Amino acid sequence: MSEKTIRHDLAVVGGGPAGLAAAERLAEAGHAVTVYERMPSVARRLLIAGRGGLNLTHSEALPDFLARYHPAGSLEPAIRAFPPEALRSWCEELGQPTFVGSSGRVFPRAFKASPLLRAWLGRLDGLGVRVRTRHRLAAVEGRTLVLDRPEGTLRHAPAAALLALGGASWPRLGSDGSWVGLLEGLGASVAPLRPANVGFRVAWSSVFRERFAGEPVKRVALTAGGRRVLGEMVVSRTGLEGGAVYALGRILREAAEASGSTVLTLDLRPDLAEADLAARLGRSRPGESAASRLRKAAGLAPVAAGLLRESAGGPLPTEPATLAGRIKAARLTLDGPEAIERAISTAGGLRGVDARFMLPGRPGLFAAGEMLDWEAPTGGYLLQGAFASGRAAADGMLDWLGTDPADKGDAA
Repeated sequence: MSEKTIRHDLAVVGGGPAGLAAAERLAEAGHAVTVYERMPSVARRLLIAGRGGLNLTHSEALPDFLARYHPAGSLEPAIRAFPPEALRSWCEELGQPTFVGSSGRVFPRAFKASPLLRAWLGRLDGLGVRVRTRHRLAAVEGRTLVLDRPEGTLRHAPAAALLALGGASWPRLGSDGSWVGLLEGLGASVAPLRPANVGFRVAWSSVFRERFAGEPVKRVALTAGGRRVLGEMVVSRTGLEGGAVYALGRILREAAEASGSTVLTLDLRPDLAEADLAARLGRSRPGESAASRLRKAAGLAPVAAGLLRESAGGPLPTEPATLAGRIKAARLTLDGPEAIERAISTAGGLRGVDARFMLPGRPGLFAAGEMLDWEAPTGGYLLQGAFASGRAAADGMLDWLGTDPADKGDAA
């Protein structure tokens, strides 16, 4: 650090991936950084998400990758500055090499989150980042952060602060959206927090629910709002969930919000053309039961045949062409998304931050991560967005700190 560089006292509130990424970037620039986390330890959600394999990012081409984010372009500058390749290189530097799975998703070679987190926290400690857990942001007064902690209230007036407070979909891990009222009280605009990457409710028959709840549907194409997605899903006791459903989640949620319910179209044999399927059904033996016909001629697993019956709401047609058409376009009514507490992530959030990720009218107060107004499907896009926005907000703070003091203004 040069003699002219000022070492600032900076604060990051929120110890998830976005907050820790920001803290690392700020500490690398030579500043004194304190991370405040309301829970007993940091990155608890990262650890939970990584239990079945930590999906860090995705290997698809950057234009396709960027198209996964909504609103369009919402995180584009941040991700272009720290793209998936940069995230993988960062993991390598921590001694945690990555690999690309068969679906194009990127995972650490250790597969779990805990080795990566341990290495990351070791780096942060080496950079002098102070982590203070059990500190909950209660208020922002000018440039002073008011934090509740077990031993009493703490007031910290850093040179600048960055908020990375998460969404509202993991309340037991600290992401409960309680910051909304606080920021609205500061004059910030916040789009309503809504569930994203969440299941949708379906009024199953009791017979179907008891037999198939928990069953995966491994070969299906879903269509809603003119968009078709090929993938997998899972039948739950209350509806449908899983990657293919989540990929259409925003379309389905907005349609359900507008009308109270929406329709999802299922192609239960996406690998077969409708005419070929009809021909197979036409070769069924006379007198063969409907269940046997669906299993042998149509090649439907029992859960897929059950979904077909649920969509029909009555007896299935027997004429081959008509039955093939139903199999290729089974329509299910969805009664809206599950509660936000059951969601993987959150849509909506803080709007109006500037190109530096600074809140309007609040000089020196920045924000990053899921609390911002953006959403993306599962598949690595959520973590990439958190890392990239955290680093971009830190860069914005560094840029702001380097401006002429007369141009910074005062906090309201």
